[in-house]
Amino acid sequence: MKTYLDCIPCFIRQGLDAARLVSGDEQIHEQVVRRVLRLTVDLDMSQTPPAMGQKIHRLIRELTGNEDPYRDLKKQHNQFALELYDLLEPTVHSTEDPLETAVRLAIAGNIIDLGVKTSISDSDIQKTINDSLTASFDQTMLEQLRSDAECARNILYLSDNAGEIVFDRLLLEQLPTEKITVAVKGQPIINDATMADAEFIGLTKIVEVIDNGSDAPGTILETCSQRFRDRFENADLIIAKGQGNYETLSDSDKNIFFILKAKCPVIAEHIGCEIGDMILRRTLCADEDRKLILKGN
Repeated sequence: MKTYLDCIPCFIRQGLDAARLVSGDEQIHEQVVRRVLRLTVDLDMSQTPPAMGQKIHRLIRELTGNEDPYRDLKKQHNQFALELYDLLEPTVHSTEDPLETAVRLAIAGNIIDLGVKTSISDSDIQKTINDSLTASFDQTMLEQLRSDAECARNILYLSDNAGEIVFDRLLLEQLPTEKITVAVKGQPIINDATMADAEFIGLTKIVEVIDNGSDAPGTILETCSQRFRDRFENADLIIAKGQGNYETLSDSDKNIFFILKAKCPVIAEHIGCEIGDMILRRTLCADEDRKLILKGN
């Protein structure tokens, strides 16, 4: 997916939000905005939005000297999500179709995206969970995911954000975990999950977890480690969480299921849905069957 003109104001807003999060110094805020504006002048619009996001957040880390500006927020979201896990895990097992319920909750967890909105309240998360469990649901794409997971030999699960990976754990536990490798980011970027987050929420105890060697807010293969690229190429099923992974991999010829909540107008238009819709979409299938949109009743 290329970068669109409507992405540019978002880049500037994201840079300023991150600078204010890590520093109260208005001079640093101004430096960040001016440097981001300079970056946009020479922006290659054929690149994906996360390529620009990677540059912006490298700049912020350089100017502030803070290697992980979102560290405290990630810890808060992990802790809150773990408290929810204790309530949601029995709910998943008590439903008629645990996989369907787990997919719904995994999509709901994608609301924890600080690249789109710097402040996500506990009540925002709880409302999204409630909405996800009552939304109308077309079974077609879910059954394809179920079938592909059963047949796959190697499943690569691309995680997205801290806190959200607790909801991913609910889904992973409904899949053949012995076949699954979960990938987290190689270095801190926004509130994306790293190995420290995976260890904190107990993910490393149930599946193999590797990092992708990159600090991009998505999966830009050329910036990832060779080890990760090998796993990517050898996977016969990839499950990719979040908008960043959709932006960077939507044109891939691999068998990928994208699981996300559409949170910005550019993504919504590209997918063909409304902002707020919950998406389960596969790369390799006919256009009329490749998209599943979940809307509230």
